[in-house]
Amino acid sequence: QMQLAESGGGLVQAGGSHRLSCAASGRSFISYTMGWFRQALGSEREWLGTVAWGGGDPYYADSVRGRFTIFRDNTKNMVYLQMNDLKPEDTAVYYCAARPDSTSWYWYEYDYWGQGTQVTVSS
Repeated sequence: QMQLAESGGGLVQAGGSHRLSCAASGRSFISYTMGWFRQALGSEREWLGTVAWGGGDPYYADSVRGRFTIFRDNTKNMVYLQMNDLKPEDTAVYYCAARPDSTSWYWYEYDYWGQGTQVTVSS
């Protein structure tokens, strides 16, 4: 089993920046592809991006490319989501997730999930 725990959610003004963290424990973090997703009220879970187990260039959804950055620190078993130029439509619960294989943008292909952290962007 792998346990994931997001932190850093909160209230942010539009145009601002914010960073979310995800701490992993249990299994070998370095072996897992890490993804970030979000789910707004009344909407489906949306893939934001992933970073492979070995690092390398992350993949991003069009909706956040150029504004959000994912990076991981395998020495600390951490993955981060740096969010810039936030918009009210970025308001959602944000989740980190892990899968042992290559990158995927399908939430159902991820084996482990954190509990989520709320980000609210005010206009």
